[in-house]
Amino acid sequence: MTETASVTKAEPGATAGAGTGPAVGGARVDFGKAAPKAFRALVGFDAAARDGLDPALVELIQIRASHVNHCAYCLHLHTGDARRAGENEERLHMIAVWREARHFFTEREQAALALTEAVTLVAGRGVADDVYAEAAARFDERELAQVLALICAINVWNRVALATKKQAGTDER
Repeated sequence: MTETASVTKAEPGATAGAGTGPAVGGARVDFGKAAPKAFRALVGFDAAARDGLDPALVELIQIRASHVNHCAYCLHLHTGDARRAGENEERLHMIAVWREARHFFTEREQAALALTEAVTLVAGRGVADDVYAEAAARFDERELAQVLALICAINVWNRVALATKKQAGTDER
């Protein structure tokens, strides 16, 4: 999910009565409406994280994190964005198996994908020194910080989409 995903659209059937919350198994909170300051802060963080990064790299990172997190909503959104930005189908299909299809990706992209996986799965094993070192070798300090910020941003969006049961294909883009 990104800033444009929810700024213009309410989540279908997600409005709950004040203080009552949604029924079990029913509609979930509309995050943007219920926590507008947090939502706007996240939109701002997402935009700041992208600043100066290659748009194709941005989408690869967001797609890979969404794969790892099993976030169908964000995966649908970002594969569509990548296609509209000119990404080819062959590379899109290879993102999930990039380690077995390295020749589809540049060394910078591979370093970013490895770092994306490590940061996304940080609770399991941290970020290995070799993964971090490879990313640091491929990006200057500012770019590396931007990549880390973007990885953090998409992980938050994934968690919001999963927690609120956003449905793939319901965005207005």
